[in-house]
Amino acid sequence: MKVTFIGRKVNLRDHFKALATKKLARFDRIFDSDAAAKVVVTLERNRQTVEITIRSHGMLFRAEATSDEMNTALDMVLDALGSQIRKNKARLDKRIHGAALRESASEEEEGQEDYKVVRTKRFPVKPMSVEEAILQMNLLEHRFFMFRNQNSGEVNVIYQRKNGGYGLLEPEDL
Repeated sequence: MKVTFIGRKVNLRDHFKALATKKLARFDRIFDSDAAAKVVVTLERNRQTVEITIRSHGMLFRAEATSDEMNTALDMVLDALGSQIRKNKARLDKRIHGAALRESASEEEEGQEDYKVVRTKRFPVKPMSVEEAILQMNLLEHRFFMFRNQNSGEVNVIYQRKNGGYGLLEPEDL
């Protein structure tokens, strides 16, 4: 797995990078060598936030944790990623490793719940600016809103982040 490090308002030491790479290696048995992990460490008001995103075959796993210590936050985020991966292990095996692991994955699927779509909603997607989409989302008192971006013509999603800001999801071809 290829690991990339980004430090925001903090200089990352080689010891931390080596430790994070070593701890991420426990996921090597699940992901192939094409997988890419991005580790972002942010320092804000003496709090360390570690965010890890793993991309593999179009699948995306992301977790973040905040603590007073960078290494503690790293352990917390790795535990969260491990939980996500364990929860979806059977489905991951099917998607990532293909037919070779289907037999073992089907054994593990026993007792796991299936994802069920309980409602489908259709609505017209009007071309609008990002600012209009935020206004519409706020008027509806929703936490996200799907719209057609008038600049790109693509379907986008605007969402409200935990910190009070907004995020924009734009499609990207793999």
